[in-house]
Amino acid sequence: MCGILGLILGDIHDLTSTFAAADLHDALYYLQHRGQDACGIATSAGGRIYQCKGNGMAAKVFHDGSRVQDLPGFMGLGHLRYPTAGSSASAEAQPFYVNSPYGITLAHNGNLINADELRKYLDVEAHRHVNTDSDSEVMLNIFASELNETGKRRIDEEDIFNSLQRMYERCKGAWACTAMIAGFGILGFRDCYGIRPLILGSRPSGTMEGAVDYMMASESIALRQLGFENFVDILPGQAVFIEKGKNPVFRQVATQLAYSPDIFEYVYFARPDTIIDGISVHRSRLNMGYRLADKIVELLDPELVRTIDVVIPLPETANTSAATVAERLKIPISHAFVKNRYVFRTFIMPGQSARQKSVRRKLSTIDTEFAGRTVLLIDDSIVRGTTSREIVSMAREAGAKKVIVASCSPPITHPHIYGIDLASPHELVAHNRDRFGIAKHIGADEVVFQSLDDLKAACAVLSPRDPKAQEFEVGVFCGKYVTPVRDDYFDHLERIRGESRKQKVLESAKEAVLHGLAGEQELELIKHGAVVDASGRVVPETNGKPSIGDAKGHTRRKREREEAESPSVRDRKDISLHNWADEPRE
Repeated sequence: MCGILGLILGDIHDLTSTFAAADLHDALYYLQHRGQDACGIATSAGGRIYQCKGNGMAAKVFHDGSRVQDLPGFMGLGHLRYPTAGSSASAEAQPFYVNSPYGITLAHNGNLINADELRKYLDVEAHRHVNTDSDSEVMLNIFASELNETGKRRIDEEDIFNSLQRMYERCKGAWACTAMIAGFGILGFRDCYGIRPLILGSRPSGTMEGAVDYMMASESIALRQLGFENFVDILPGQAVFIEKGKNPVFRQVATQLAYSPDIFEYVYFARPDTIIDGISVHRSRLNMGYRLADKIVELLDPELVRTIDVVIPLPETANTSAATVAERLKIPISHAFVKNRYVFRTFIMPGQSARQKSVRRKLSTIDTEFAGRTVLLIDDSIVRGTTSREIVSMAREAGAKKVIVASCSPPITHPHIYGIDLASPHELVAHNRDRFGIAKHIGADEVVFQSLDDLKAACAVLSPRDPKAQEFEVGVFCGKYVTPVRDDYFDHLERIRGESRKQKVLESAKEAVLHGLAGEQELELIKHGAVVDASGRVVPETNGKPSIGDAKGHTRRKREREEAESPSVRDRKDISLHNWADEPRE
């Protein structure tokens, strides 16, 4: 899950006062929840492309906004990266750029499930170089390769749509993308199943009478807060191209195979004040609460339900649903967990111990709301169970007599394959456990999950399309994915995830050593090197015994470097364009 943006201003003449980067920079903050790992902006002026991107949140990368003035131009793209399976090097911060043909940049949200096949095609047949492990760069090069087949010095909208059509025939997976062709215009397009969101809006130009600005975003809130209206959802398999100074042109470049938004957008990821594919996130969460309350009554002993003293949401995503749970059960609600807003979302933290510590940094309790009471905790979902176990422990430490946990979503039993790196299957708390086993694992007296049918119904009833026919991508709950998936893809995903996890844990261990905070585990990792064991945990190699060759593990690391396709380095920079984010603060 990432956040993407595309903006073209109606005033293309006054280059001194029309800075698309200013609005794109503001929009990044409205979508920051969609990606905290990296971000970037690329703009175009005078046929040239300017960029500022890197690891970190928007305030860090753009030096609290001071870098915006270095990004001239009347059009541009924005991107926020959410850490997925694979590398997190700053070279993979987006937008990506290729100079041939025509100078193209791309911002991508989603995941290609045939990236290896495409990478081979680019090498063997298209003869295009891919410099990172990112499938987003692969997609950009596939599009660029198809566009290059025109052989033209200058292209038109038909060339763009035809090239996209051929790209769709090669690429498999889920995506929403914005792209920009230097000096020409911007485009947006969406996968044939409508899994990842993309919305277009317009507003009158603020600097040129009669002109219109157009902007695309992952969520409507980014458009609305910047004064855009007339929202249009890009349809599955549809593309839109906006040439400078002209109106948008829509084209169905591939057959719509379904209209199945990822239901996790409504459960957790999207802001409550946004609308995706015509469905209000806020109202869908209200409906989830009503249905969850009914499920609580259905599954729990009536006497236990009568003894519940208070409903307590886990902030902030569950706040909306908790209100309707409390309303339906006629039980008071208390916001007794207080959130520290300056801590990352915990399930994206690189290690279990880091996630546990982060829970305590993120949340604190109002003890008087727990003491001597039976509490019903409402959460949007339970992924690994690490956060839930810590929260239950905090509730008991605050004096709770009994702790019941209810999840607005069903048990998560399968990996997410469309751009959200939730966890490996064996890391999921619902893997090979029923609700009673999960309750024991996290230390709760009872655990209740929303049913999948109720979750889908809570969202579908709000659809502007036929609610009875509205479908969603729900593969994480049942293993039935919208797109076809080859048999070996999950093994491939696990290999990538394992290597990524190993690198992150090693970096965390190095930081701990550097700051004098390393425990025995971190010291063993640094001394002996790391491996991923059969259960997916990153552990010191040979269980604490030195690697063969010497006591410091140098032999093993040398062997790894020799066997690797590319050298292991701490970070890599984007080599394609000058990056203003690399410049020191003034």
